[in-house]
Order: sequence, then structure tokens, then C-alpha cells
Amino acid sequence: MEVLSELLPGVLELHAQRFGDDRGWFSETYNQEGFANIGIDHAFVQDNQSFSAQSGTVRGLHLQLPPSEQGKLVRVLQGSILDVAVDIDPTSNTYRKHAAITLSAEAGNLLWVPPGYAHGFCTLEPDTMVFYKVTALYDPAAERSILWNDPSIGIDWPLSNTTVHLSDKDRVAPTLSDADWITS
Repeated sequence: MEVLSELLPGVLELHAQRFGDDRGWFSETYNQEGFANIGIDHAFVQDNQSFSAQSGTVRGLHLQLPPSEQGKLVRVLQGSILDVAVDIDPTSNTYRKHAAITLSAEAGNLLWVPPGYAHGFCTLEPDTMVFYKVTALYDPAAERSILWNDPSIGIDWPLSNTTVHLSDKDRVAPTLSDADWITS
């Protein structure tokens, strides 16, 4: 596993080497020892997969509060996404800043989003499948969302308010300023 770049403190774009021949290719996308060697020394306890039929589907911005906060290792199995991590720690120098990167099945890149960040993505192609490993089990009591287009964060999504496909929960999420669960 190769670190391509650090987008925000601890938020890493990774690349898994592919070994190909006339049959196709093979890639090792997770190896506990290899990840520890690049500073990702977390135990993964749950795997998640999502499928989005339409391009312009936004899932997020999601997080879980401590002690159930999740780190996420995200990769695309089919299609492509604009993947986003947002620093939600009000004591951080990068509070409200975000990193956005295109992940695709073709490129084979991954994104590590450490605990303490909100995460979301927008599908760039129809029939997109996303897979991610998480470091904490899903905890409905700790689940929170931030409005996907919160102007104080300023994510440049590749769609408009009228073309986005959202869940009801994501449509009514609070802005970061209105989130009563943010503590300093």
C-alpha cells in the first residue's frame, strides 16, 4: 500500500498496487501489518457496501460521536465518486475544512478517513458501488449528520440542489453551526 497524499491531518489517499496479466489483475487492498507501517493502526470491525443506481447520489455527511466514532477505509468497486472528509473538531486548526478526492474502480485508489471526521460522497456515474471498512460498529445512538451542502464548509459538489439524490435524513441534516452535538 502506497500513500499518495495527505489531504488533511490523518486523511490519506492510498493506492493498492495491481498485478496484471492477460486474465486481468490482482490487488491486495488491506493488510494489517502494511497499514500499521503507514500509520493506520486501527482494528476494523465492520465492512459496509453501498450501491447507488443514479449518478448525483449524495450519501453524507455522516459521523458517529465518541466513544463510537468511526475511521473509514473507502474504496470504489464499480463506478466513481467524489469522496469528502470534513474536520469537525472545533479545537483543530483545520476545523470546517474539507478534503475532496475522486475515487474510482478504474484508478483503484482508496481514502482513509480517521475517527473525528465527517464523511460523505457523491456518485459520479450510475450503478456505483462503494465498499468501506470501519473501526467501530454502527451505533444508532451515536449517529449524526451534517447538511451535505453546508455553505460554511464550501464543498464544490459536481451537481446542483435540484439534481441531487438524497435520503430524507440527509436532506434535513443540520449545518455544522446548528449542530447541537458539537462541543469545544
